[in-house]
Parts: sequence; C-alpha cells; structure tokens
Amino acid sequence: MPTLRHFTFTLLLSVLVILPISTQANETTWQALKEGDLAILMRHSLAPGIGDPPGFELSQCDTQRNLSAQGRDQAKAVGRTFRERDIPIAAVYSSSWCRALETAELMALAPVMPTPWLDSFFRGRGDQAQITQTAQQQIAAWKGPGNLLLVTHQVNITALVGRGVGSGEMIVVRPTDNSFQVVGRLNVSGD
Repeated sequence: MPTLRHFTFTLLLSVLVILPISTQANETTWQALKEGDLAILMRHSLAPGIGDPPGFELSQCDTQRNLSAQGRDQAKAVGRTFRERDIPIAAVYSSSWCRALETAELMALAPVMPTPWLDSFFRGRGDQAQITQTAQQQIAAWKGPGNLLLVTHQVNITALVGRGVGSGEMIVVRPTDNSFQVVGRLNVSGD
C-alpha cells in the first residue's frame, strides 16, 4: 500500500507543478500579443462532426457543418477575452467556410475578410500545397502594427505548424523573414 500512496502523491505533485507552468506560458503569450506584430492561427469554434455532409456547397451554409450553440458562445468568449485583455487586432482573415466566418464575426474584433488561402483542404477539397504556401507567405509578410487573426481549420493549422488544435484553440506565431516561429498556444475556454 505505501507504493500506491507514493504513486498517488507523486502524480498529484506532478499535476500541481505543471498547472502553474501552463498558466505562466499562457500569460507570456498574452503579453506578447499585447505588444503586437504577431499572427494568431485559430481553429473555428465548436462545430460538431467531422468534415462536411454530402451535398456540401461553399456558398450555402445550410449544406455545411456549422457552429453549435456552444461554438457560438465560445467565439463570443474569445472575442470578449481579447477585448478585456486589450489585445490589438489589426486585421481578421477567415476561411470562406461558414463555421470559420461565423467564428470570426462573433468575435467582433475587426471587419472579417474571407480568403481562399485559409479554406479547408480536408478530403481533397482544395490544393493543400498551394493553400499552405500562400498562408505561410501571408504570415511571414505580416508587419503590424497590431496582430493578425486568421480563423481557419485544424488541417490548415497542422500543415502550418505541425501541431493539431482543438475547436476554438489558437497557435500564436511571430513572423520572421521567410517563415514564422511559434510563440505559444491559447485556449480561452480552458483558461
């Protein structure tokens, strides 16, 4: 039994040590955003399911997988958090998919500009290499002032940074001469 108690105690200590590090990392990322000149890669808010249903039409939201009520609340909460933290957003670009556009619009941080270089290429819907290359170029070219918010899809973010993200989660990157470097990861609903 002492071994089980020792294991439980060690596990509890590990969790308690990790939590402050995660919170500190988030605060460092928020501070960097306050200073500006970064790009935020955000996966659209919660839209239950995977991919889009048969009969998908980009111009018709009722044929797509859309945000749930929880997803709409999540998008509003992210926007509210950005405003409360006084994060400067200079431009908002979004995928043309309705769930991404609605996420960006509900955040209410700046006018939303739909763009094909953030559109999903899941299940062969678009040219992955071209979309990823154009997004990389757009991010690398960002000079601010303020931050660039890009609302897109999980597959796009994974192609850009090599990491997956959950619904409404964000990867913050710093543009460099020909690329960008990851600054941090944010999940407002998990803060």
